[in-house]
Order: sequence, then structure tokens, then C-alpha cells
Amino acid sequence: MNKYKIIIGILLCISIPVIASTPKSLETSLTGKIKDKETGIFLPGVSIYIPDLKIGTISDNEGKYKLENLPAKKLLIQVSFTGYKSIIETIDLSIISNKDFELEPSIIEIEEIVITGTSEAEERNRTPAPMSIITNTELMQNSSSNIIDAIAKQPGISQITTGTGISKPVIRGLGYNRVVVVKDGIRQEGQQWGDEHGIEIDEFSIDKVEILKGPASLSYGSDAIAGVANMLTQQILPNGKIVGNITSNYQTNNGTIGYSADIAGNLKGLIWDMRYSNKIAHAYQNKYDGYVFNSGFRESSISGLIGLNKSWGYTHLNFSSYNFTPGIVEGERDSLTGKFTKTVLINDSTSKKIIASDKDNKSYTPLTPYQKIHHYKLVSNNSFIIGESILKTTFGFQQNQRQEYADIFNINNYGLYFLLNTINYDIRYILPDNKDLNISFGTNGMQQTSLNKGSEFLIPDYKLFDMGVFTIVKKKLNKLDICGGIRYDLRAQNGNDLFLNSKGTKTNIINSSSTHKFTAFKNTFNGISGSIGSTYQFSDKLYSKLNISRGYRAPNIAELSSNGVHEGTNRYEIGNSSLKAEYSLQFDLAIGYHSKYISAELDLFHNLIDNFIYSRKLNNIYGKDSLTDEYSTFKFYSGNATIMGGEISVDIHPHPLDWLHFENAFSYVQTEQKNQPDSTRYLPLTPAPKLQSTLRAETRHLSKHLHNPYIKFELENYFRQNKYFSAYNTETATPAYTLINVGAGSDLVLKDKIICSIYLSINNLTDVAYQSHLSRLKYAPENFITGRTGIYNMGRDISIKLNFPFNFKKS
Repeated sequence: MNKYKIIIGILLCISIPVIASTPKSLETSLTGKIKDKETGIFLPGVSIYIPDLKIGTISDNEGKYKLENLPAKKLLIQVSFTGYKSIIETIDLSIISNKDFELEPSIIEIEEIVITGTSEAEERNRTPAPMSIITNTELMQNSSSNIIDAIAKQPGISQITTGTGISKPVIRGLGYNRVVVVKDGIRQEGQQWGDEHGIEIDEFSIDKVEILKGPASLSYGSDAIAGVANMLTQQILPNGKIVGNITSNYQTNNGTIGYSADIAGNLKGLIWDMRYSNKIAHAYQNKYDGYVFNSGFRESSISGLIGLNKSWGYTHLNFSSYNFTPGIVEGERDSLTGKFTKTVLINDSTSKKIIASDKDNKSYTPLTPYQKIHHYKLVSNNSFIIGESILKTTFGFQQNQRQEYADIFNINNYGLYFLLNTINYDIRYILPDNKDLNISFGTNGMQQTSLNKGSEFLIPDYKLFDMGVFTIVKKKLNKLDICGGIRYDLRAQNGNDLFLNSKGTKTNIINSSSTHKFTAFKNTFNGISGSIGSTYQFSDKLYSKLNISRGYRAPNIAELSSNGVHEGTNRYEIGNSSLKAEYSLQFDLAIGYHSKYISAELDLFHNLIDNFIYSRKLNNIYGKDSLTDEYSTFKFYSGNATIMGGEISVDIHPHPLDWLHFENAFSYVQTEQKNQPDSTRYLPLTPAPKLQSTLRAETRHLSKHLHNPYIKFELENYFRQNKYFSAYNTETATPAYTLINVGAGSDLVLKDKIICSIYLSINNLTDVAYQSHLSRLKYAPENFITGRTGIYNMGRDISIKLNFPFNFKKS
């Protein structure tokens, strides 16, 4: 523990800038006015933001703005306002100190700045890699049970679920350790190899999500072979602002009660942001299963930021404590009624099964079995401007504690307990822009130590060291942007021996009665990855993208060495120490069109993966499930795979009905293993094709007291999934289903101030009983009364969100 106290101390020291100030000659400011291009009226409340400096301001009542203490160099600036087309422009602050902007009224916002997978902020349409962006407005207007559930409606994005509380992201058919989730500038590390290990991130704290679809190993190393989901918190406030908000959410299906309070400020470059969130839910329900016993959860989180923003750059210290207690759904049923059962004690040595009561199902405290997850994180993010160059550093420490409680006789004693400590680092240097040629280079990686602190064992104690070096080059040639880079990665994993005595506890005594649970191993993986791509702006409305990327992923600890019962998955898992690293080669092609009345984009991809690792059931000599300790046995294998597909999205907003939007998106993924028979031809957990259509009406002002009202009607159509991994009864086909969702909301305004924002939504309006192909509960035990196998997803759910903003100080 002393070792990690030292690490935390070092991070605190790193967060204090070494550079106190820069010479006055290097400082400058930017001022100007902003007006409506059509009417000439000056616009108040317009946001002017510089993402690379993480600073911004808002125009005053006369449309004037002023940004002070800026470095005299080229920077990308975004000017945005609701109901107008954003302006994204690179400005040389060594030459320009006054800049006026004219905003063009627009029905839909089409241009976005992204930071994922790049060394500096870029326009989304000028980055070769395919990207999706989920704005704060979308997050607020949609109902969800966690942050992954909130983004899963995006084209090409899916989720592997275990009930409503646990979700894992899937990008174009790939999930688990193939998707890197980033928050506060570092990758989230929380034993994400597990089926029922969710993402330890507070949904309320996320303001925007950027999703890079495709190999992102160039910037993020191993595990980003499918892409990256970058969770971004709210922007730094303008100088002189102190604001807060309280958000609450209630959902009827599982009684979700959630709330979050936040206060943030910026006084002369001293910035802070503090948030507390809490969420509880009882068992969810559907019309086939009724209440799904023990599917509730409890969640709480404290997070914050403190730092400095100055002309020399910025230094920020982020910290968070996340706690999550979900029930584990086993799906066992009473043979006479088909209702879910729970285990109760008869005496100190005997238990029995009884039918779960209505009180059990509506309890906000999960019963045995359940998990407890604690995730602690401390991150230092720094950016130092050195002349025309920029040095960016990120150092982080995170600890993940994951406990599983399954002993009904000792409900407070954990069986599995994984303790994972991770040190993350990222250092990159961005050279001065030279005739629109941008070059950056750096190194990033992590060091991990994982210990088994419980009485049950699935993976061995291990240590991991990961390091990568890379360089990224980008060149702008008028309408053409070319971007590429190369990276080398090295990962070393060392697993420890573990011997158990006749009672199943750890022992250092090796004799005939001891069991060699895990054999020590040392594995080293290395790989070269990279990408080359381009974008071309045919006009201000039409653009295209072409990208070729090579990804790399080392096998995770579970794939290499697991050997035990995983309570949360109801199966016995066996690793395979002979697995090799995965390598992918992906081709992406996109073309997009954005006009005043229609927006459309087509994205196509073809991905070739060597040594693709997957898990499948084992059979015994009679062709039945192979059982170990009464659990179905799974083992990891590999093969060569091809994944192809794409997404198409069309948003129509016809004139003169400018307030009306007809949004459509179709996603398709096809996965195949090469040279395999039909039963093993398709990869496990391949998402079904989906078609989403949304009819939305919105306007800026409905009345003096109702601003930004909207109403929407949405169809989610999931096609039948006939292409599945059928060998060894690993998967079954999934029927098609259609969900109808509706929503409405508005800002309530009094004396020109927003008093409250209301968001009402109804998911699965017609209460359809369905099973997602990526739901792990689909393979829960059969209900012998109805003949249905597995557990169904959530039925009708009505959600209401309220957000109360507060403004404590004005500049």
C-alpha cells in the first residue's frame, strides 16, 4: 500500500505546473463580435471554444467576446450556437488578435470537433477514421440504465448485456478487450475481460461521447483493435463563471431512482468541478418473465477536477470513486410454476429453494449472489506550450476491486476478489506546424498488478507491462487531408503459480494432496500497427474518406490462463496459453453529404483478423455439454476471421417544415471464420442488423416560457440473426423484433433564464417481449412451464428526467 501512496503523491506533484508563466511577448488575446449572417443581429450566448487549450468564453449581450492569456500560435477554434451552423477555423494568434464571425442559421448541427485518436483537435469530416459523436442533448433526451446503454443506439454500436445494470460496448461486432474505453484521458482498466464486468463510469458525469470505429492501435496500443469509446466530461467554463446543476431521473420498469449534483467554476484560470451521483434500481420486468429476480443494482460515484488554465497551457487533476453493487441473475425457476426462485437457509448447514416474493423483486438491495465493485482513479492531465510546440503528458493511477458474493451461508464473505492496480502514462510531443504539415510522436502504455484476495480463483496473480512508441503525421493540401502513422508495441505478462490444499485454500506445501491450480508463465507479445488515410472535401457539402489501418491485440489474462468457475457467467472457463496475438487489417470507405435540408453518410468497412480469439463450449464423448464442477465448460480457441459491413444514415428536414426531422440509420455486420464448416462459420456474439427511424419535431421557441421543445417517435427494428456460432450449442438463432419509443421535452424559462429542463421518454411502448442476440441472459435455464429458454429483456419503461441549472456568478 505504501507503494501506491507514493504513486499518488507523485501524481499530485505532477499536477503542479513546472512552468509558472511564459514571457509576456508570447501572450496574446482574441476579441471580436458575432452576428447572424442573414439578419445582421449581434448574438449573445455564443460559445467560442479552443479544445487544445480547454478554454472558452461566451459572447455578451452585444455579441462581443474576449479570450485573454492565449499563446501566440495556430489553434483550432469552434464557434457554436443552438440553431446555427458551427464555425470551425484554424487561427494564427501570432498574427490575428481580432476576429468577427457570422453564423449561418441551420436546422441541424453537422460539424463537430473531435479529439479521439488525434494529437490535436480536428474536424470530424477531416479525420480519415470513421467517427460517431453522441452529444449531451442526445444523452439527455434518451432513457438508459448506464452509459453504454446510452450509446448503443448509434449506427455500428451494440452492447453485450447482463440484465439492465451491466453493459459492455461492441463496435462493429467486436467487444470485450477489443474496445478501449477512455475517460479523463486514460483507458479504463477494470477486468474488462469478464462477461459480466461492466464499465465503471458514472453516466451523469458524461457530457459527450466520441466513438472511433475501427483499429485505433496507432494511438492507444493493444486492445483498441475494434475502436475506442471516449467519454468526455463537460467543457471548462469561461473565466468568471460558477455554475451548477441538479439532475434527477425516475424509470418505472425497475423503479430506477437516480440523481446527480454538480458545481463547477473558473476564477482567473483556477478551475474546479465536483460531482456526486447516486442510482438505485430493483428487478426489471417483462411480460413473459414478470420481475427478473435479483436484477437490481446500487450505484454511487464521487468525481472531481481541479487545475489551472494559463497562457502556458493547462494542468488538471481528475479524481473519482465509483461504487457498484449489482445482483447476479442465475435464472433458476420453480418446476411447478415457472417462477424465479431464491435460496434461503433452513439452518446453519442446510438451504432450500423458494419462490422469490414480490418484496424480493422490489427490493433495492441485491440478494445473494451479487457483486461489489469499487473503482478509484487519479489522473494528471497536462499540456505545456513550448514556443510553437506542445508537450502533452498524462499520468494516472487506478485501482479496481471486484468481489463476488455467492455463499448463502456466509453472505458477507466474498469468493472471488480481484484486486487490480494500474499505472497509465501517455507522453507526446507535437512539433510546430510547418506549412500545414503536423508531426507528433510519443509513448504510452501501462503497468498492472493483479492479485487474488478471495477464496475462489479464476485467473492467476499476474503482472503486466505494456509500452508503445508511435509517430503521427498529417498534411493538409487545400481540400485534401492525408494522415498516417506507425507504432511499435511490447507487452509482457507474467503469471504466478498457485497450489491449493485438499480444502481448496492457498498453500505453499506441495505434496500428493495439493492441486496445481495455475502454472507460472511468462509471455511476451509485440506488434507493429499503423494507419494511412485521407479525406477530400469536394465542396462545403460533399466529402469522402478512405482509411487503411492495421490493429494489434495481445491475448488477455483470462484467454491465456483462466481455470475456474465464474459465478457471474454460470460456467467453467479454461484458458489457452498457446494463443497468439491478434492482427487486423481494416479498409474503410466513407462518403458524406450535408446540405441545409438533408444530411447523409455511408460508411463501409472490410476487416481481416488473424488469430481471432473466441470462447466456445466443450462437449463430452456423448455429444452433451462437458461439465466441470457441475458447470458447462468453455475454452478459448482462435482462428482467422473476416468481418465486413457498414452503416448508412440519412437525416431529412424538408423545407418549409424546417422544424421536422426524419432520421434513419441502418447497420449491418457480417462475421465469418475462414475454412470452417457451417456450425463454426460465424463468430460468436455477432450483432443482428438494425434499422432505426426517428420522426422528430423541434423548434427554438414554442412560447415565452417554453424553449427548445421537441417530440419524437422512434422505431428500432432488429432483424432475425440466423448467422450464429451453433457448434457445441454455444449460440442459437434470435428472432426479429421491433421496438417503439416516444419522447418529448422542453426547457422551462422564466425571466429569460432556464429554470428546469424536462425530458420524458417511453421505451418499448407496446411492451414487446424480446431477447437481444447479445444478451447473456438469453442462455439462462429453460422455463419448463412455458417451454421458453432464457430470460427476456426489459418491457415497457417510462422515464422522466429533470435538470435544474444554477448560475452563481457572472463575469
